[in-house]
Amino acid sequence: MPEPVTLYVCTTCRAAGDTAEPRAGTRLLAALAQALEERPGAEIRLEAVECLSVCKRPCTVAVASAGRWTYVYGDLDPVESAATILDGVTRYATTGDGIVPWRERPQAFKSGVVARIPPFPNPSPNPLPKAAE
Repeated sequence: MPEPVTLYVCTTCRAAGDTAEPRAGTRLLAALAQALEERPGAEIRLEAVECLSVCKRPCTVAVASAGRWTYVYGDLDPVESAATILDGVTRYATTGDGIVPWRERPQAFKSGVVARIPPFPNPSPNPLPKAAE
């Protein structure tokens, strides 16, 4: 059975000049939570995070799962992009390595990709060598 997928949502994201409360990132989180309720079979864990340090590209999310590549996406609309994000994350969840073929990615994921981070290896039972002094 594949590992569960976590969708991290930056709740502190705010577009330049946007003084509305709650912040855009928090509004995106709420839109995603509502959209997830409409997908009862979706095995996506939604998690709020304080900051993903991509402040120049709000709103920002990260998609991660054990043994898969992690992706960070920005430039996401806090209201309109919830369904698109969940579609992309659902496609991610069907992969063994987290790499969704380019042609199958939602346009928002193609244009909004900030980073692709390799899977973290399982911890080694052998200690790391000491650094040279």
